Amino acid sequence: MASIHKEILIDANPDDVWDALRDFGALHTRLVPGFVTDTKLDGDARIVTFANGTVAREILVDCDEARRRLVYAIVSERIRQHSASAQVFAESDGRTRFVWIADVLPNEIAPYMDAQMDLGLNAMQKALGRSAA
Repeated sequence: MASIHKEILIDANPDDVWDALRDFGALHTRLVPGFVTDTKLDGDARIVTFANGTVAREILVDCDEARRRLVYAIVSERIRQHSASAQVFAESDGRTRFVWIADVLPNEIAPYMDAQMDLGLNAMQKALGRSAA
């Protein structure tokens, strides 16, 4: 199984980043606008439409307020396994360290997922960074 680990610093208050991350149905408006063009809630899942036209059903596994950690899984015919966590950490200078980890099968899909996660992080930086305000 491929494991993809991403970590960035965002020039934003950790409480603000967590508030956007935990808003499970607002990817397209709060967390990663542009990268995600639409999000619709369906029970414990969200139907996510990405800018490249891909649509994914992401199931909420856990939203841990104390740890500021959100976990979700993707259910798909072409992806045998996808589970991911995103977590917000406060840095001493008031910025946010954002850690995003995804485990995927088949391994061949890992380069695509890796590139998509980079695009997501870029969108997040633009949306949430203080210079974006």
